[in-house]
Amino acid sequence: MTTAPARSSDRRISPVFLGIAAVTAVAGWATWTGFADNPGVAVFLFVTAAWIVSLCLHEYAHARTALHSGDISIGAKGYLTLNPLKYTHALLSIVLPVIFVIMGGIGLPGGAVFIERGRIRGRWKHSLISAAGPLTNVLFAVVCTAPFWLDALDGVPDAFRYALAFLALLQVTAAILNSLPVPGLDGYGVIEPWLSYKIRRQVEPFAPFGLIAVFAVLWLPAVNHVFFDAIDAILRGLGVSADDSYWGQKLYRFWDGSQEVPSPDGFSR
Repeated sequence: MTTAPARSSDRRISPVFLGIAAVTAVAGWATWTGFADNPGVAVFLFVTAAWIVSLCLHEYAHARTALHSGDISIGAKGYLTLNPLKYTHALLSIVLPVIFVIMGGIGLPGGAVFIERGRIRGRWKHSLISAAGPLTNVLFAVVCTAPFWLDALDGVPDAFRYALAFLALLQVTAAILNSLPVPGLDGYGVIEPWLSYKIRRQVEPFAPFGLIAVFAVLWLPAVNHVFFDAIDAILRGLGVSADDSYWGQKLYRFWDGSQEVPSPDGFSR
């Protein structure tokens, strides 16, 4: 198979991504300084834009790993520009994850970069390509929680603290959900190369419904409680309390009620 020569424009960061990053920066500044009359609006814009940035980086990690593993068609598809409009299914990769954050405060794993797997040789390479996305979410969660586990929160405004906590929750949920060995998710992509051809053929028809099945199971109260207890335990291990993430989500959903910003000691400010 042949492809057109790589062009510098295939790897140039897209103005669309730069615009999203700029919104993240401005909204983060507004959250930090209290510039907005309603802190929830600033938190909403900051977390939503940062969440989209993380989705773009998630897909970029898949694409970049695939490129270095042998799929030289990645550049021509525009995946290295970080432009979410280049994804095969922008609805699955960007729109639905944002809607789920707004509605339920859960990090829905996206995913829609088309990788020509036939170009790639070696099971470990296939597994690494699938693992690259969730690992990006893990890295993003570590960065978001760094002020917490480094005990470096002195001087950090409460609204910004809570926004980081909620953003970390989204990254952790996305990493865990996407790491499940369920057809259609990256976790299954990690183990798929090691399965027999017969098993892969039997599982293939269920791939489009894997994510739906996961959320159907999460809808069960008992499973939902266990899942979010595990999320809380992970966040606590990273120094983020349940109150931090709760108030982050509360501020994010500014249309639901009062926007008084509670301080960590329990008093509103």
